[in-house]
Amino acid sequence: MKLIVASSNPGKLREYRELAGESGIDLQELPNFGEIEEFAEAAPTFAENAAGKARYYSGFASEYVLADDSGLVVPALGGAPGVHSARYAGPNATDRERVHKLLREMKDIKGEDRRAKFVCVTAVAKQGCVLAVTSGFAQGVLTEELRGENGFGYDPIFLLPDHGRTYAELTNREKNLYSHRGKAFRSMLGVLAAR
Repeated sequence: MKLIVASSNPGKLREYRELAGESGIDLQELPNFGEIEEFAEAAPTFAENAAGKARYYSGFASEYVLADDSGLVVPALGGAPGVHSARYAGPNATDRERVHKLLREMKDIKGEDRRAKFVCVTAVAKQGCVLAVTSGFAQGVLTEELRGENGFGYDPIFLLPDHGRTYAELTNREKNLYSHRGKAFRSMLGVLAAR
């Protein structure tokens, strides 16, 4: 099966390529993605944003198109950054700037209140019709400082308690096994295989 991924995020693209490689899926980037007007992620939920993106970008390809919306949910901050994770420190902020903003907001929060959850919702559409939506999540705790060199986004401060390491301290293979994105993608492959 050929699957087109609609994303310009290099970290996501790398992870999807690795996940697809393990499954035998022929995953490719949406041609000329950077020249297409960007979909406005204005919905209040990950699922609505993922489905909207998949539907929109499927109008630019004849194959199945995969899109996702993902982010970090911190209960102590009322669920923030949530669907605004990529824009948390402003529209042009770097990963490092977003992480440091979050650490500043969490500086007086200790113990169990540093719990967080990574969420990923994937959607597949074909020619304007959403065919499936799946989700995955990973429970963790926010560290007080950056740890590790791998990954992207909030990975250096998202600790998996059962493993004692942040996402950024895991190998790519380990992260794909435990991550919210890996879980959502494997669920999607199961749905597509049953079609």
